[in-house]
Amino acid sequence: MKIKTTRFGELEVDKKDIIEFTEGLLGFENLKKFFIVDPGDQTLILWLQSIDDSATAFPLIEPKIFQPNYMIKLLPVELNSLSLENLQNASVYTILTIPQNVTEMSANLKAPIIINNKTKLARQIVLQDSKLEVRFKMYMDLKKYIVNYTSDDSKRTNVAAANNEQGLTVVQMNSNISANTNSKSPEAN
Repeated sequence: MKIKTTRFGELEVDKKDIIEFTEGLLGFENLKKFFIVDPGDQTLILWLQSIDDSATAFPLIEPKIFQPNYMIKLLPVELNSLSLENLQNASVYTILTIPQNVTEMSANLKAPIIINNKTKLARQIVLQDSKLEVRFKMYMDLKKYIVNYTSDDSKRTNVAAANNEQGLTVVQMNSNISANTNSKSPEAN
């Protein structure tokens, strides 16, 4: 299906790559369907693009990139709402705030986005851990990671070309993403 977006132009999206937030996102409860766009730059930042509103897209990143010890624990009811037994088959992302001064970039570690890689059900869940920050300053950590980054896409996300004219790709979720632990407990690192 073709989706028109304000930021990325018209993109071709496979129906199996559409992510559904049954409750919407915090502050955007009316937006339910999204897909992930990889702009193809070296920042490792992806975009959660709304299908319902072409002008709405949120910058995302896997928190493990800049915070290797990031760990979440979900309650059984939260796992059930995503049709998950544990986080082994899920992807975890944090929404970024990118101000004009990019060095002030921050990530919302308190309310990550969890995506069931098989069903494409997703939720933004506010974690009960009081140590987690809503505006975690992470620019320097991300910069260090990018400088030392060696690409091994087999361990990250499979992508398929979507719009060669603009150099963009739409991320195709891979159930073998290694961003989470292989433990059978309901937590991910």
